[in-house]
Amino acid sequence: MCCEGKKTNTIKIKKKNPPSISKELAAEKKEPNFLLSDKNVMEFFLDYDKKHKENTVRITTDFGTIDIKLFEQTKFHRSNFIYLTKKQYFNNTQFYRVVKNFVIQGGNSDDRETSIKRRNIGKYLLPNDYDKGFKHHRGMVSMPSKNIENPYKKASPFEFFIVQQQGGAHHLDGDYTIFGNVIRGMEVVDKIAAVPTDAADWPLQNVYIKKVEILK
Repeated sequence: MCCEGKKTNTIKIKKKNPPSISKELAAEKKEPNFLLSDKNVMEFFLDYDKKHKENTVRITTDFGTIDIKLFEQTKFHRSNFIYLTKKQYFNNTQFYRVVKNFVIQGGNSDDRETSIKRRNIGKYLLPNDYDKGFKHHRGMVSMPSKNIENPYKKASPFEFFIVQQQGGAHHLDGDYTIFGNVIRGMEVVDKIAAVPTDAADWPLQNVYIKKVEILK
């Protein structure tokens, strides 16, 4: 059958511009499918930094609590840590690499739940921000580089380490972003650093990060 000659009413659909990152930021709590990526992470955290100024967190471990102040100068890393804390990412992860008289490194786990949490947050890297004048003194909180070919030394956003070494670990200066320091609980860091480990520096008995919470 032919429909020629008949008038039809057409509806014009107005094209919408794609949402900006700031709109994504405003809606991300309502949109569980929102994922961070290398394409949106810098603009996202620049906007996040303007709205979320918290800078002090508490890490509760099997050995006690560690309070950390995050530096305003390293805005991407401060915002990232606050964001992940609010997402409860760090809860039930572990200090999975412990090297006595050097560092304790946390934010990972051999639990499948951690991989699921990462996948639900997104796959992205942070720009290295190591030129703010901070040094790897004892008690500094820093972020390791990704275990891939990484000429620009971009950092893994889900992991962090605390310098436990007396006198600091200054051979790391210029390679990793220092984004905070321990203001209370270095005795807890020392206890964790003293636990027995295997040949890969993984504690023989898992050292859990029970939770990370924002103090102010």
